Amino acid sequence: MKSPRLRLLSCLAVPLLAACAAEPSEMVAEVPPTYTCCEDLDVDRPYQPGQTLTVQWTVESPDEPGFTSPQVELTARLTGPYGTVDDLKAASAVPGLVTFTATPVRPTGTPGERPASTIVIGPGAEPGFYDLVTSVIDGGNATSSGSSIVRVVPER
Repeated sequence: MKSPRLRLLSCLAVPLLAACAAEPSEMVAEVPPTYTCCEDLDVDRPYQPGQTLTVQWTVESPDEPGFTSPQVELTARLTGPYGTVDDLKAASAVPGLVTFTATPVRPTGTPGERPASTIVIGPGAEPGFYDLVTSVIDGGNATSSGSSIVRVVPER
């Protein structure tokens, strides 16, 4: 017959030994979809005043579908005109710059989603080079941004 002390010690020791032998569980962080801009067809063609520039966002979904990040916001804006590409790249202070802005897009993160931002180029837009700036804002913080050059030509 076991003594009460020995029984008590074995009751306490067995759970502790089981806990020591168990492998620590790995924490797997959910990875949200990532968004990048733009498809070449969106920017590699001339636009005319009054036309709409549609920015197609590329989505890379995580391995586990269904993750949503309601905090993500995709933004796009077009600023110009700059007389030359060099002026645009130098971010020269050019008088008369205008900015056309897309309504922010808030993707759901669902598989197969194809978010797009649309910018209406004003009918009075002057010909020249415009800076297309896109940003992915996650939780109020810009996590990535990019810039492309869009050319606006006179109406035909």
